[in-house]
Amino acid sequence: MTPAARVQMAIEVLDQVIGAARTRGAAADVILARWFAERRFAGSKDRRAIRALVYDAIRLCGEVPVSGRAALLAVARTRPELAALFDGSHYGPAVHVEGEPEAVPGIAPAWLETAFEASGLEAAERAALLGRAPLDLRVNRLKTTPEALAATFDGAERLAFAPDALRLREDTPVDRSPAYLDGAFEVQDAGSQLVSALAGAAPGETVIDLCAGGGGKTLALAAAMDNRGTILACDVDRPRLSRLLPRAERAGVHIAETLLLDPGREAERLAAWQDRADLVLVDAPCSGTGTWRRNPEARWRLTPAQLDRYVDTQAHLLDLAARLVRPGGRLVHIVCSLLDAEGAGQVERFLAAQPGWAAVPFDAPAGRRRGEGLRLTPLHDGTDGFFVAKLVRQC
Repeated sequence: MTPAARVQMAIEVLDQVIGAARTRGAAADVILARWFAERRFAGSKDRRAIRALVYDAIRLCGEVPVSGRAALLAVARTRPELAALFDGSHYGPAVHVEGEPEAVPGIAPAWLETAFEASGLEAAERAALLGRAPLDLRVNRLKTTPEALAATFDGAERLAFAPDALRLREDTPVDRSPAYLDGAFEVQDAGSQLVSALAGAAPGETVIDLCAGGGGKTLALAAAMDNRGTILACDVDRPRLSRLLPRAERAGVHIAETLLLDPGREAERLAAWQDRADLVLVDAPCSGTGTWRRNPEARWRLTPAQLDRYVDTQAHLLDLAARLVRPGGRLVHIVCSLLDAEGAGQVERFLAAQPGWAAVPFDAPAGRRRGEGLRLTPLHDGTDGFFVAKLVRQC
């Protein structure tokens, strides 16, 4: 495939990504996978080049571009070698015409830029949200040790602030590793590992993971508890929750059970657990602004109305969780967001509405205080963006 043909294919993929962002369709990585599956003639070098062009364009454009061509023309403005490929050649893109639409570079849609500023996120911090994410593993101490697992990967790096984390080269084929098949590790961002550890789950406790999803944090909690105690993993998403128990079996976790919840009727399903939990973890559905390094087109999908719905859902879940915590127990609120509306502001609302609760500051090896909690960012901590707060029910 010629370089110009790669550019044209990237334009066509971007058109699909842009359309999906406007209609809440498939994610960019899914679109790319489908595209390549239907075009077997594209070799590995072609696929790498097209993927790189697509993600370069996505990261460059803060607002949703009018077209894939407009997005790649914006990239080409600072890359002469790319601009030269708009040459009208066979299978290549048409020649660039002066005055045709061209996307405007930016970090995020204007309304989100304003929200970030109000949340105390400076320009350099916002720009770092669009960098390349590292590949982090969480070592499963139920099966192995960080030292032993590190010896199986070339160039594995230990992280001081997350003792069970290994950072590998991005192209490391971890899913084909015998250690993965044996349950010796999970792929998990080091920031996600840290906020899970800050919950302080201990052996013998009763723990509820209220928004467990596929179970990444449930498995981390079980390892911290040394497989002793009880973990109830809940979610309203049946397909995601159904993946947890097979993962738990592979990881050697036998203290986790699952409970499928009905949206809006969660309290009924959880009535038997009221006032029983030592710890309730609320890894709440959120805007995901802290994970843009992995899903940069997500910023094209978020709207003010959707953010408001996330905030309402989080408030509902925190109020629900409060009923499950025993006197003296704790509630940990986590979002992979850097917006105060979902983090510091959400905790402030909870404390104002729930008498008899207090926030407890963290003594953490990373992050910075934000309101009554802790915030991790890609620029400051080298992790995905997170907010975490610990709330204790007074006896």
